[in-house]
Amino acid sequence: MRCSQLLQQAQARLRSEFNRFFALQNPAEDLSYTNLEVQAIQKYFQSRHILIKSDAKKANLELNERSRKSLHTANCIHFSCHGYFNIVNPLLSALLLADCYVPEECKPNSNYYIHLKLQDNQVIDLQKCLTLADLFTLNLNKCRLVTLSACETGLTDFRSLSDEYIGLPSGFLIAGASVVVNSLWVVSDSSTAFLMAKFYENLQNQTSVAIALNQAQLWLRDITGAKLWQWIQEKQLPLDPTQKLHFRRIPTNSKPFQHPFHWAAFCAIGQ
Repeated sequence: MRCSQLLQQAQARLRSEFNRFFALQNPAEDLSYTNLEVQAIQKYFQSRHILIKSDAKKANLELNERSRKSLHTANCIHFSCHGYFNIVNPLLSALLLADCYVPEECKPNSNYYIHLKLQDNQVIDLQKCLTLADLFTLNLNKCRLVTLSACETGLTDFRSLSDEYIGLPSGFLIAGASVVVNSLWVVSDSSTAFLMAKFYENLQNQTSVAIALNQAQLWLRDITGAKLWQWIQEKQLPLDPTQKLHFRRIPTNSKPFQHPFHWAAFCAIGQ
C-alpha cells in the first residue's frame, strides 16, 4: 500500500472514544523509568489492561483471551519497550517482548530460533517478538492512538524508490489505528517518560494528537530544573529514591532536556 493511500485511510478514521487503555510495560526489565511512564499515563483511562515485565510476552497476546480481547478493543495502545528497524528485511522489524532473548546456551545455528544479533551482541528469537509481519494480522479498528515509546520504531526502508511506507507505524495503520506516535532514533528512558506523561496529560484537553505531542515537546525542551521538580511533585510521579535525588540536584535555572535529542525524536503519523 502506498504512503498516500495509507495516510488517507487513517485520516478518514474519526474516533472520539478514548477510554480503553492497553499497554506493554518494560518486558526486558531494563528500563528504569518505564514504570513511572505507564503509571502516570494509565490514570487517564477508565478501562486499563497492562502486561508488566515477564507478562508482556507474545504468548499472552496470542493465547490469553482477556489480553487478546483487550488489545483488539483498546482505544489507546502503548508499548513501553525496546524496538528496532531491520533495514535488510523490514518485515522482521519488531518490538522486543519478554522471553525473546535467547539463552547463551542456545547455539546461533539452532533451527528452533530465528536469530538476530543486536548492537549490544544480544541475540533474540523473532518468533517471540511482535514483528511488522505480525501487525498485519491484527484488527485494531477501535484504536485511536498507538504510541511506540521505544527505539527506532519510526524508521522506514529509505532505499525504496517507490512511494511505499515500510515500517512499524505502517503496520499499526494498516491494522486499523488512526494515529501512531513513534521515535526516529534511540531515545532516553528518563526524558521519554516525562515527555509521554505530559503528552497524555495534554490529550485530556486537546483532540489533535500532533498538537498535544508538539506541546509536550516544547514543554520538555523549555522546562527548568526547578519547574520539573515542582511538576514531578504535583503529579506525584513514582520516582525511586535515587531518581528523586537526581532530579532534586538539577540546577534551578538549567534546562536538562533542552537538546533536541531529548524532545525531538517523536512524531505523529495519521489522523
